[in-house]
Amino acid sequence: MGQKGNINVARDNQQAIDALARLQAWCEREGFKGWDPYDGLNSKVFQAIPGLKHSALCRLVMIQAFKRCPVNLRPLALVPKEYNAKGIGLFLQGYCNLYKAVSQHPAYAGHFGSGEALLARIRELGDLLLSLRSKGEYHGACWGYNFDWQARRLFLFPKYTPTVVATNFCAAALLDAFEVTGEARFRDAALGAAEFVLQDLHRYACAEGFLFSYSPLPGNDTVYNASLLGSKLLARCYAYTGDARMKEAARASVQACCAGQGEDGSWVYGLLPVQGWIDSFHTGYNLDGLVAYEEYTGDKSFHAHIEKGLAFYLEHFFEPDGTPKYYHNQMYPIDIHCPGQLFVSLYRLGRFAENRELAEKVLAWTLAHMQDRRGYFYYQLKQGISSKIPYMRWSNAFMFNALSYYLLAI
Repeated sequence: MGQKGNINVARDNQQAIDALARLQAWCEREGFKGWDPYDGLNSKVFQAIPGLKHSALCRLVMIQAFKRCPVNLRPLALVPKEYNAKGIGLFLQGYCNLYKAVSQHPAYAGHFGSGEALLARIRELGDLLLSLRSKGEYHGACWGYNFDWQARRLFLFPKYTPTVVATNFCAAALLDAFEVTGEARFRDAALGAAEFVLQDLHRYACAEGFLFSYSPLPGNDTVYNASLLGSKLLARCYAYTGDARMKEAARASVQACCAGQGEDGSWVYGLLPVQGWIDSFHTGYNLDGLVAYEEYTGDKSFHAHIEKGLAFYLEHFFEPDGTPKYYHNQMYPIDIHCPGQLFVSLYRLGRFAENRELAEKVLAWTLAHMQDRRGYFYYQLKQGISSKIPYMRWSNAFMFNALSYYLLAI
């Protein structure tokens, strides 16, 4: 009887299952290594020319040219495919979700692998993620990106500089791996990441609270989603440790971010005049951070902000036919994060069932327009020439993770 029920589940959701299985096969063939929209400075050709690599303007032009060009310049410029820590964290969490799905519905094993095979992959990726930790005088485990990044305000962000965004995704994945495997090394590293957030990030005071900085470096101290990802990590670690410092700091960040929410439920990206846009997937990140704080601390003081934010998110970022939008008032460029984050947020907020029709329309649109026949997902669709480069972290690790949540939800 149970086996028959599992088969029916698989038949009813075959489109999502097939898409995820094809993506899984492609990512495994690539060994989880790949290019990134922002990895232009990893070019061996660029690095070999001192006059270019030491110029902030040249570095900025190089990054933006590689990011915006719809033709992949990386093979010509000798940009190697590499591991990206956040990407590995997204894959690790996705495999944990697959393990849970296969445990609940054994028929899924025929698509994604047996429970034993998935456990082996979880251990492999978990240990890889531990090896990718940023080196330096930081408090606890933390993670950054595998490329130098030149900011438009002309400061250089060296490769492997830890960020709260990468660290949150990596630590969350390690806690999931611990909960699946019971292996303490994953838990211990993740809990240590809370000390990085508490002690190494700056705090920008506002609205009777503060915003966590994006990294330990100066600048980027005014971004709502980065701060809420810091709150999310601290709240989950608090659930393990009961450490009051974690809850108090998480609450102060949540307080500031909720104070910055618009009356209509929206958030601008950040406090600076150049950060005044309102976009889809960062709104989803904000909602994820708030619901995690509520879930792991039991503090429901900000629940109205979640409801208001979710209403704005669902109303403004998706067309009736399932087409996702980047901005609340503008569709293009349609980034792969725009549809993918919907599946994660609906699952995390416990709202998938009541919004299943929308989720199915968005999934169908995404598979029809943004998944290649070889299994991978495209970066962005534009009104002109779109970028269909298969970026590993940005497009494929993210969609692997997002579709794994879709699978759990159904």
